[in-house]
Amino acid sequence: MKEHEFFYRKLHSILGVIPIGAFLIQHFMINYFAVYGEAQFNQAVRVVESLPFLLFLEIFLIYIPILYHGVLGVYIATRSKNNPIRYGYVRNWLFYAQRVTGIITFLFILWHVYETRIRVGLGLEQLNFELMEHILMTPVMLIIYVIGILSTTFHFANGLWSFLITWGITQSPKSQRMSTYVVMFIFLVMSYIGIRALFSFV
Repeated sequence: MKEHEFFYRKLHSILGVIPIGAFLIQHFMINYFAVYGEAQFNQAVRVVESLPFLLFLEIFLIYIPILYHGVLGVYIATRSKNNPIRYGYVRNWLFYAQRVTGIITFLFILWHVYETRIRVGLGLEQLNFELMEHILMTPVMLIIYVIGILSTTFHFANGLWSFLITWGITQSPKSQRMSTYVVMFIFLVMSYIGIRALFSFV
């Protein structure tokens, strides 16, 4: 793997933004329709389900990129030398948090896909407002989803900061400081959207 590690990591980086990050934003927007009521959410879901070649799009633009990004991310996380105690500056803590939230997010996505896609695909459930109500009816599952959403939004936003550096977009210290504020804003906005939508099902 070391011979091609540079390429693997570059691909890992860009997949985290396109298409995974783009899908994450779209997914949050669809879920936010729950704020306006059951009928609005179900209608938004039906629009997505009516897209042509939906299964093809899901497999090649969502599931395969997420699987690649997640598996390689876990590999990177387990090999990274994190030492936030000895080197306790903010960026080192964020580096450590990126690895931890990456693992949490990957596990959460696998569980979420099982609950809302695999079980639906097997004909055991229908993807609608009622399904999410049922999933979130226990405090334990609600807490798991809150943690999962916050982990996902942090991982995406903080990963975006790294992406901008990796691809040479923010090279100067000033631009990196500015991007820190931008991704912090993205984290807060997406967290609000995700949690607000989540509690609309409760």
